[in-house]
Amino acid sequence: MTQIPAWPAQLDTPYLLIDEAKLKRNIDRLQSHIKAQGSQLRPHLKTLRTLEAADYLLPGKNAPATVSTLAEAEAYANAGYTDLLYAVGIAPAKLARVAQLRQQGISLHILLDTPEQATAVVNFAELHQQDFSVLIEIDSDDHRGGIKPDASQLVTIAAQLGSHFSGLMTHAGGSYGCSTPAALQTFAQQECDAIRQARQRLAEAGIDCPITSVGSTPTAHFGTDFNDISEVRAGVFTTFDLVMKNIGVCTMDDIAMSVVTTVIGYNKEKHWLLTDSGWMAVSRDRGTANQAVDYNYGQVCRLDGTVINGLTLTGTSQEHGVIELPQDYAAGDFAVDDFAIGTQLRILPNHACATAAMHPVYHILKSDNSHEQWQRIIGW
Repeated sequence: MTQIPAWPAQLDTPYLLIDEAKLKRNIDRLQSHIKAQGSQLRPHLKTLRTLEAADYLLPGKNAPATVSTLAEAEAYANAGYTDLLYAVGIAPAKLARVAQLRQQGISLHILLDTPEQATAVVNFAELHQQDFSVLIEIDSDDHRGGIKPDASQLVTIAAQLGSHFSGLMTHAGGSYGCSTPAALQTFAQQECDAIRQARQRLAEAGIDCPITSVGSTPTAHFGTDFNDISEVRAGVFTTFDLVMKNIGVCTMDDIAMSVVTTVIGYNKEKHWLLTDSGWMAVSRDRGTANQAVDYNYGQVCRLDGTVINGLTLTGTSQEHGVIELPQDYAAGDFAVDDFAIGTQLRILPNHACATAAMHPVYHILKSDNSHEQWQRIIGW
């Protein structure tokens, strides 16, 4: 529970609130774990996408970081950050923007997993006398993109890239389907072993692989064998969310992000509270729908952060949220009249990245109870 000062009640709702004390605690936890494993953290900046958040995540402007858009890369580069991994498969049309950043002295790494992308990189480099730093994406869990570590294309693509090849990257997104420490540890080991297998195949072909990059928030926290892996990536660990809570990576009290909303009406026949937190404020993400505990569109809390057990944001339209009181609440514990018009509540998000994306400005509850605003980097 966080002691809330007077200023939140003076802000128009809905708005995104970040608890600085929890943010710092979450960051310190993962940084300490990765350091103890003998690797380094390359944090993913995509969750919060602000220059201010980078100050918390990175010890200096030359520290490694990950981005999900070139708009982020450009914004962080303009702010002086020099070591960025654009961790989305490169579209050939974006190579000119990548080249411009590299010409500014930015060590910007790009990602690919097809010979066609490699051909585009090599052709652009030859035409424009431009060097690139390219990682090949490895599929370690059948989650999304990448090539299998034993695929014949691996050595072919690395050789095709020649001096532009810098290493390997994988993302164990399938770990989001886990819910036990043992399963998460297995996924983390599987992720690292896939990279090791691919690196060994390249070594046998005489190809050096200086960068080995693994990561997801669950596997970063539960991995126990990173000492021969050059870097570990994670993103949503900064604020966590309900999906991470259900997986077992964090507790409810670790969630540093919430949407502050106001009760604006009732439907007493249906035992509904109406709020001003529609999907434009919390997003449409229903990431907990297939997990052991479904929080609908988010967990309801008092303004001070106290969880109201059994209350979730059960429905949304564009600008309206619905909190349906369970029958046992309506029968005794609570009634709609117990939430006066104008009452402010907090909604913990299912997916912090999606909820943050709905807000151009974040309001930060500082550890000294003061107020700060962060501007989100937008665009692609």
